[in-house]
Parts: sequence; structure tokens; C-alpha cells
Amino acid sequence: MSDTLDTLENITYDELNEGDTATFTRTLSEDELVLFAAVSGDVNPLHLDSDFAAGSTFKERIAHGMWSGSLISAALATVMPGPGTIYLEQSLSFKRPVKLDDTLTVNLKVLRKEPKNRVVVACDVRNQNGQKVVSGEAKVIAPTEKVSLHKPQLPKITIES
Repeated sequence: MSDTLDTLENITYDELNEGDTATFTRTLSEDELVLFAAVSGDVNPLHLDSDFAAGSTFKERIAHGMWSGSLISAALATVMPGPGTIYLEQSLSFKRPVKLDDTLTVNLKVLRKEPKNRVVVACDVRNQNGQKVVSGEAKVIAPTEKVSLHKPQLPKITIES
């Protein structure tokens, strides 16, 4: 399964099996970095100020760790299990920094199904070089009714300095 279609279709609890996998891919642009800062309120200069970041361990600006975490949320909500999924828990371990123009792929794998439509999913996020940037596990309530709908068109957002 991947996130490339214009249609969102979920995978119900009954359809999910241990070992099922899915992916979701996104590239971090300057606009996304700034928008994430604006929406989250996290204006740490390590993310936004090149001069400040140059003096850091990373020598350049890096993404907010939770931007990577938000991609896991997007993968669970739109790909597997998909629309109707309810997020309950998430563990995250940040392994390496994410930089501007990095392309991250979220790899999801169903570890186990639990009672009350709960599903535990392994979450592995890697950059374009195959390097692990985030790992963890999520627990969700998988949908019980099948749905298929068009992916919503989001408004165009512009950034003014």
C-alpha cells in the first residue's frame, strides 16, 4: 500500500493481518518547515535560523522532530489502517536529524491485533539514503466499517516574510 492515489480507502480491523505493511513518503521543503513552526509554535532557532544552527552540533538547520512524527500520524490516518483510524498511543525514538529537502518514507508494519479493534503498528522512518531517522510503535483503534473517498483538496497556503 502507498499514499500515491487520489482516493483514500481504509483497511478495516477484520481485513488487517499481522505482518501487513504500508508506506507514506514526504519531502521536507522550506515552506513546510516554516509552516510547521507556525502551526506548532515551536520557533527554536535550530529550525529557523541558519546562523544559529551553524554553531550547533548539526552545523545547519534541522526539522522539528515532531514533523517526522506527524508523518507517522498521516500514514496511519490515510494509508493503513486509513480513514476512521483513532490514534491511542505512540512511542518515538529519534535516531538522526532530518534536514531540508530530505525525503522521508514511513514504513508501517502490523505487529499484532488486540481486542476491541486495537492494532499495534511498528513505525520505521527512513531518509532518502535508507538511514533510520525515527522508530517507534503506535497503538490505534482500526475502523470497523469500510470507506472509500476522495482525498480532500487542501487550500494553497502562501508564506509572507
